Amino acid sequence: MQKHIMLRIVLDTNILVSSLLSSGPPSIIIDRIADGMIIPYYSDPILQEYWDVLSRKKFGFNSSQVTRLIHDIVRSGMAVDYKEPSTIKMIDENDRIFYDAAFYSQAYLVTGNKRHFPQESFVVTPGEFLAILIAS
Repeated sequence: MQKHIMLRIVLDTNILVSSLLSSGPPSIIIDRIADGMIIPYYSDPILQEYWDVLSRKKFGFNSSQVTRLIHDIVRSGMAVDYKEPSTIKMIDENDRIFYDAAFYSQAYLVTGNKRHFPQESFVVTPGEFLAILIAS
C-alpha cells in the first residue's frame, strides 16, 4: 500500500479566485484540500486578504460560496504565527504575508504570479504543485 505524504501549502489569493472562476489546476488543488491530501497554512492577514478580495463586487462571487471556501481552508488547515516578518526583498510588499507564511511553516507557496516572489524552490505555480503532489 502506497503511503501519501501530506503536503503543506500556502495559497496566494489568485489561486482562490481562479478556483472559483473555472476548473483547472487551482480547482484541483482546492479539491485535494477538501479530500485531506493537502494541509493549507494561513495567517490572520492572509484570511483577511482572502475575505477582502473574494468579496469584491467585480468578481460577483456568491457570498456563501466564498464563506464555505475560506471556512474549509481554516477547518482543514493550520494557522501559522510568526513574530518577525522576513527581510527578503519583495516586488510587492502586499505579497510578503504569503511568502512569510510559507517560509515559516515550511510549506509550498502556490501562486499564479511567481514573478512577484523571490526565486525559491518552495514558490510554485499550481501546475508545478500538482506535479509535486502526484510524485509524492
